[in-house]
Amino acid sequence: MEENLTKTCLHDRHVALGALMSPFGGFDMPIQYKGITEEHNAVRHEVGVFDVSHMGEVRVKGTDAYKFVSHIFVNDVTGAPDGQIFYGMMCYDNGGTVDDLLVYKVNDDEYFLVINASNIAKDVEWIKSHAEGYDVEIEDQSPYYGEVAIQGPKAEETMEKVLGIPVQDIAFYNFKTFQLDGEEVIISRTGYTGEDGFEVYGSHDFTRRVWDKLMEAGVQPCGLGCRDTLRFEVGLPLYGDELSADITPLEASLSMFVKLDKPEFIGKEALALQKAEGVKRRIVGIELEGNAIPRHGYPVEIEGRQVGEITTGYRSISTGKSVAMAMIEKPYDKLGTKVEVRIRKKTFPGTVVKKRFYDKNYKK
Repeated sequence: MEENLTKTCLHDRHVALGALMSPFGGFDMPIQYKGITEEHNAVRHEVGVFDVSHMGEVRVKGTDAYKFVSHIFVNDVTGAPDGQIFYGMMCYDNGGTVDDLLVYKVNDDEYFLVINASNIAKDVEWIKSHAEGYDVEIEDQSPYYGEVAIQGPKAEETMEKVLGIPVQDIAFYNFKTFQLDGEEVIISRTGYTGEDGFEVYGSHDFTRRVWDKLMEAGVQPCGLGCRDTLRFEVGLPLYGDELSADITPLEASLSMFVKLDKPEFIGKEALALQKAEGVKRRIVGIELEGNAIPRHGYPVEIEGRQVGEITTGYRSISTGKSVAMAMIEKPYDKLGTKVEVRIRKKTFPGTVVKKRFYDKNYKK
């Protein structure tokens, strides 16, 4: 194991279960238990549980909390009811992405931000560096929270029957705060799999108790391997692949989360200009013929000239097709465009398709 990797509060559980462990975002994380395909299918067809305690949590409180969150976040939280969740990005002045995140609205004076594990230190520093002049307190609560994600068509049933937590009336992209085992626990109807599911935030002790109950009930533990195959199939981005400091949300084909009609926010000018001029490249889907598997960084070519590169690629478990997301130059991003993917010394024919390869199954 690499030196100075952080262990989550469930690390000993993963080791005891014989999980394949690997570094991810500075943490020692489980990649798989039984196998990626089996875990992937458990989530698509029944239920699985992930340790996502490596994610970061930041609480923003104060009389200017709404104004401040609006200033650093590209989506629009105006007029939202308490308990609603928003997906979006924080951007640099040049439009590049600091991180993609979830913003939980507790109330007008309090928001709960969930950020990516690999970006915690950078994000917290960036958020704090823009708080001058705002009446807000910013607290990095990442060390306190453990988090599990219970995902799949049987997620609601599992939450209610195994954990005894009533979640039926939590709508998609909403959350509730519960008093459980003498502490405040946040439960949201969110996930990263394209299936119905819940994310549960609590203390390390609470998280261990939840995990143990799920294991006793026979719920399939799932590693980061199938978390990636699941999110990829439904077209969800991964920071570092489809989003980065060098990739704007518009180039990532995520413009629906960028509300350019709201007042000033960091990166608005650059993004508005990019929209007006039109992006020069963007993330698309590619379907390859045959069985070759495209991987991150592989060149995408047309008539021998590179016009882009693969950001994520797999043999899709749910569809059986070789598919990828790729950053492609315009005008080669149009649906139906014929391309070739270079895998070592050979090229394999492919076609530009929609980047959602499998339909999401969220609760309506």
